[in-house]
Amino acid sequence: MNKVIETIRERSSTRGYTEEPLTEEELDILLHAGLQAPTAANKQELHFTVLPGNHPILQELEEEKNRLRNLVSPPHNFYYEAPTVVIISADSTYKWGTLDAGIAVENMALAAESLGLGNLIIGCILDAMQGEKKAHFSEALRLPPSYEYRIAIAFGHKAVTKEPHTYDAVAQVTRL
Repeated sequence: MNKVIETIRERSSTRGYTEEPLTEEELDILLHAGLQAPTAANKQELHFTVLPGNHPILQELEEEKNRLRNLVSPPHNFYYEAPTVVIISADSTYKWGTLDAGIAVENMALAAESLGLGNLIIGCILDAMQGEKKAHFSEALRLPPSYEYRIAIAFGHKAVTKEPHTYDAVAQVTRL
């Protein structure tokens, strides 16, 4: 079977990581996979902020997410203690930025799977990133002026495995 198709079929969200950090080579491969993603009109407007899993701003984001959702100390933080988190932002004045970020994050997720790394695509901090502390988080993450959070992804070495999700092609696909 084609390796790309095999990687797509094998990828699943990882919700448990070892403490082993990514190598610089692994991180570079993942970032370049995101940077190589197509963007509308080839604008290449995405920005990638790389954080170690122990960065204090991630704890602040976790606390704000929990406050907004009325959650009390969930068993894991939003990135499941992954050693690396990448925040993808885009120019807020460009209407295709959210779509472009989605394409980039999928490239990165598939690249991670092909390297045998776990990954988790993260949307749950959207309210925190766009709420009353938006300016604080944007500054702390050094987002470029006029850029806003679009999506994030966590990476690390898998401590747990999970079967890829199932789907119902008959119900989910209409062929005309």
